[in-house]
Amino acid sequence: MDLIDDPRSGENAPEFSVSEISGAVKKTVEGAFGHVRVKGEVGRVMHARSGHLYFDIKDDRAVLGCTTWKAQVARLNVIPEEGMEIVATGRLTTFPNQSKYQMNVQDVSVAGVGALMAMLEKRKTKLAAEGLFDPARKSDIPFLPDVIGVVTSPTGAVIRDILHRLRDRFPRKVLVWPVAVQGANCAAEVTRAIEGFNAMTPGGALPRPDVLIVARGGGSIEDLWGFNEENVARAAAASDIPLISAVGHETDTTLIDYVSDRRAPTPTAAAEMAVPVRLDMLAFVNECGGRLSRGLANGMTRRADRLRDLARGLPRPERLTEDQRQRLDAASDRLDGALNRFVSTKRVALADVAGGVRPTVLSARIGEARRRTDDRARQLVPALTRKTERRREALAGVSARLRPAVVASEITRQRERTGMLGIKMSGGATQRITTARATLDGLERLRKTLGYEATLERGFAVVRSAGAVITQVDDARASDALEIQFKDGRVSLGSATGSRGAEAIVKKPSTAPKKRIKKDDTPPEQGTLL
Repeated sequence: MDLIDDPRSGENAPEFSVSEISGAVKKTVEGAFGHVRVKGEVGRVMHARSGHLYFDIKDDRAVLGCTTWKAQVARLNVIPEEGMEIVATGRLTTFPNQSKYQMNVQDVSVAGVGALMAMLEKRKTKLAAEGLFDPARKSDIPFLPDVIGVVTSPTGAVIRDILHRLRDRFPRKVLVWPVAVQGANCAAEVTRAIEGFNAMTPGGALPRPDVLIVARGGGSIEDLWGFNEENVARAAAASDIPLISAVGHETDTTLIDYVSDRRAPTPTAAAEMAVPVRLDMLAFVNECGGRLSRGLANGMTRRADRLRDLARGLPRPERLTEDQRQRLDAASDRLDGALNRFVSTKRVALADVAGGVRPTVLSARIGEARRRTDDRARQLVPALTRKTERRREALAGVSARLRPAVVASEITRQRERTGMLGIKMSGGATQRITTARATLDGLERLRKTLGYEATLERGFAVVRSAGAVITQVDDARASDALEIQFKDGRVSLGSATGSRGAEAIVKKPSTAPKKRIKKDDTPPEQGTLL
């Protein structure tokens, strides 16, 4: 496209639109810097809600703005962090809306091992401050887990070493979650594996592991860097399942080693930590069984000897019952005579009682009781008649008092009495309100008389600085600003030594008349007394 318009008559310089200039600059920059690698320190970093990443690369003399789109962020091996020294690969472009140039970063790598270690130390300090390395929050490894979950590569030698070691020591069920153990996808896949094992339901169709092993063979710090990512460390710290980290060899240390519940120097050592030796346990059980059998036999022998020793000290059974047998014989000899005397005594008592219950005596007692009953019956009818008459008279008296005219008269009398009491209570309440209002007005006049505002009416003023009253000349000179209150408002002044004149009136007292309650008005909160 030709950017040069036809010049007007008499002019040699062509005219361009803003968009044409911006497009030409964009083509020039992208054509000259279509693929560049820039080394520098990461400055400001911002993660947008849309998923795009914006950051700066700087040195001691210039700053280069960088942009990584959402789809490109997912492919980055290293996410830039503030203060990190990196090598960014991408292309230069422009942003016409702000007339600025920027770099679209497609790949990020750390500039040297020293930068990696500095970033690792920064992450360790951050996580340690949050308490993720605290030994108190770490869980114990179960003694004999039923299911062991392993997070590692399914094709490497690590999983074979772990399975071989478990088979030699104590065969257990093993669930393997395959992940990439290095590269750009390592951190994300390890994080998902740890969270996925924890999300399993205990006792479900696929059993949830009792312990997790995150394992990888040895390598350089770049190869092991996926286990130094912050998301991997946080997933390991948040794991409810006890976790053993076995990343690298004896001398290799990654961030996951600090947050895991146990650290193993090698993957084989992690398998040894996870399960005990079955043959050792069988030998120990057999040894305990033999000791138990010997202990029972020795205990029975000692108790049998003790029983025989105690039996020799006991007397013969015949001697224990001799005295009791003799007492039984003596009691048997006395039993016949005692029974005869008992029967004779009861016979005499029966004869005495039988004399009082002869037929003639009983007939006399029955006749006497019948005469008393007849006398009571003859007295009962007149008594009931008299009591009924008294009740009838009392009822007639009550009925006379409850006639409609009497009741209406009583109601009228009580209504008049209630009305009089209401008038008295209303007058008393009005009088109390009037008295209280007069007292309140007197107190208000006394308050105004004793307050300092009354003094202001006579030409005096109050000087303040920062809310405090100034009474000394030295304090006024040392103050940066003064406020003077007169009777009709306040005036703010500048420094006592340099400012001249007043600024603005800060506040004037309200001159609106106060609303007074009429004497015959009843306050809304008091209501009525009736």
